[in-house]
Amino acid sequence: MNSLVLVLVAFFGYIIAYNTYGKWLSRKLFGLREDNPVPSKVFSDGVDYVPTKRHILLGHHFTTIAGTGPIVGPAIGVIWGWLPAFLWVFLGPIFAGGVHDFASLLVSSRHGGKTIGEMTRGIVSNRVGVIFLILIQFLLWLVLAVFAMIMGILFDMYPQSVLSVWMEIPIAIWVGYMVYKKGKKDTVFSIIGLILLYVFAVVGIYLPLKMPKIGGVSPVVTWIVILLVYSYFASVLPVQTLLQPRDYINSHELLVLMAALLLGTLVARPEIVAPAYQQAAGAPSMWPLLFVTIACGAISGFHSLASSGTTVKQLGKETDAQFVGYGGMLLEGSLSILIIVAVTAGIGMFGAGSAGYLKYYSSWSTTAGAGLGAQLKAIVEGASNLMKAIGIPKELGATLMAIFVVSFAGTTLDSATRIQRFGLEELFRNKNGKPIGPFANRYFTTFVVVAAAFALCMISPDGRGAMKLWPVFGALNQLLAGLALMIATVYLAKKRKPIWPTLFPMIFMLSMTIWATVLNIRNYYNAKNWLLVFIALVTLIIAIWMIIEALISTVNAYRRKQIYQEQFSKSVSAGTHVHID
Repeated sequence: MNSLVLVLVAFFGYIIAYNTYGKWLSRKLFGLREDNPVPSKVFSDGVDYVPTKRHILLGHHFTTIAGTGPIVGPAIGVIWGWLPAFLWVFLGPIFAGGVHDFASLLVSSRHGGKTIGEMTRGIVSNRVGVIFLILIQFLLWLVLAVFAMIMGILFDMYPQSVLSVWMEIPIAIWVGYMVYKKGKKDTVFSIIGLILLYVFAVVGIYLPLKMPKIGGVSPVVTWIVILLVYSYFASVLPVQTLLQPRDYINSHELLVLMAALLLGTLVARPEIVAPAYQQAAGAPSMWPLLFVTIACGAISGFHSLASSGTTVKQLGKETDAQFVGYGGMLLEGSLSILIIVAVTAGIGMFGAGSAGYLKYYSSWSTTAGAGLGAQLKAIVEGASNLMKAIGIPKELGATLMAIFVVSFAGTTLDSATRIQRFGLEELFRNKNGKPIGPFANRYFTTFVVVAAAFALCMISPDGRGAMKLWPVFGALNQLLAGLALMIATVYLAKKRKPIWPTLFPMIFMLSMTIWATVLNIRNYYNAKNWLLVFIALVTLIIAIWMIIEALISTVNAYRRKQIYQEQFSKSVSAGTHVHID
C-alpha cells in the first residue's frame, strides 16, 4: 500500500465530514445561534474570560488537546498493523472524537462556561457531579506530573531543542503585546514569531543546552522544578498575555510541520513497510487495547476538560464551536495520520525497508515496553526521512520534530494547570456557586495544583514518581471520554433531541474502557500491585454508578417528553392550551 493513498483518503474524508456531518450537528442537532450569549462576554474579566477570534482560539484549543498524545499513541498503536490504527484514527475523529469535543464545548457554553464535571451536577445529579470532579482532579494531577516529567526527559534527550522552546516564551509575550496592546495584525506578528522560533531552532543545533547535575540532583528533576514554576506563572497570567499567543504560534508551527510531512509524502510516495495487521510477540489483544492506546488522535477524555475549561471561556460566539471543537479534532486526526505514515512508511525510506520498521516494532517490549525514548526515536526517524525527501537536512528535521513535540507538551502542561485550577474552584464552592476560603484566590489554588504535581513526581528521587500511577491513565482518560459523551446524551435527551450521535460512540467507548479496566485489574492483581488494583476498582465502581444515574435521568427525561406529548394532544383535542416545562 502506498502511503499517499492513506493520506488522501483521510484528508478528503475529513473535509467531507466537516461540511456534512459537522454542519448537521451544528445547525440541526444543537441549533447553534450567533446571537446566543457566551461566557467569554457574559463574564468577561480580562484574565480567563476573554472573547477571542476563532482562528486564534483554534490555535489555543488544538495545541492544548494535542500534546504528545496524537503523536505517541499512533506510534505505539501500529504495533497491531497499519490498518487498524488508520481506521480508528480516520473514523474516530469523525464519529466519536469530533462529536465529543464539540458537544463538550457547546454544552459548557450553554451552562455558563462550567467544566464538564460541574455541569454534571445540573444535568445528572449533584452527588455524581462531585464524584466526577474528584475523578477529573485525579486525572489532571497525573497529567501535570507526567507531562512535566516527559518534558524534562525530552530536554535531556534533545538539548538542541531547549533554546528554541524557551525563547518562544518572550517571543509569545511580545506578539501578545503587539496584537492586544498595539492593535497589530495577529497573523503577521505570529508568523514573525514563528520565523524567530525557527531561527533559534537552527542556533540550537550549534548551541545545545544540556542541563548538568546540580548538587547531585538529576537534570530531569531540575527541569521538572523549572517547568512547574513556569506553569504557575503561565496559568495565573491573563490568557492573552502568554497562553493565547504562544499557542497561536505553536499552531503555525504545527501547520508548517504537517505541510512538510505532507509534501514529503507527496514527493517520495513511500510504500508502507509495516504489515496491515499483526499480532506482535508479547503484544496484548488489539481489542480493547487499541482504543485505549490511540486516544488523542481519535477521541480523548482530556479534550472535554480543555473544551469546557479554557476554550469555552474564550469562545467569541456560539457558531464558532463547530470550527474550534469539531474542526480541531479533525485537525488532530490529520496529524495522527501523518505520524502513522512516518512510522510505517517514512521509517523504511532510503533503503531501510521493513527492517527499519522491525527495528522498533518486532515485539511489544521494543514498542510500548521500551519507554518514551524508543517511541520518540521511531517518530523522529520516520518524520525526518520524510522531510529529507524535500531537501531538509536530517539533523535539522530531527531538531524541528523534537521542538514540535516538546512545545506541544508545554502547551498542554500550562493549560492543564489552569484547567485543574478551575476544577478545584468548582469543587470547593458554596451554595451560591462562589469558591470558598483561599480557593477564591487563583494564586493560592494554582500553587496547590503545581505543588501536588511536584509531590507526585518526587515519590521517586529521579522525578518519575507519577509513573507508578501512570498505568491507569489510559483507561481512565478514555473512560472520561465515554462519561463526557454520556453527559451530552443526557443533555440532548432533556432537550428532546435525537441522542444517537452521542449515544453510539458513548456505548462503544464505555464498553472498550470498562473491558480494558477489568483486564487491567486482573493484571495488577496478578502482579500484586494493590495500589493500582484499588484505583482501578474505585474508578470502575464510580463509572458504573454514573452510568446508572445517567440512565435514570435519561429515562425520566423521556417520560416527561411522553407526558408532554400526551397532555399536548389532549389540550389540542379539547381546544385548550397547556404549557409544560
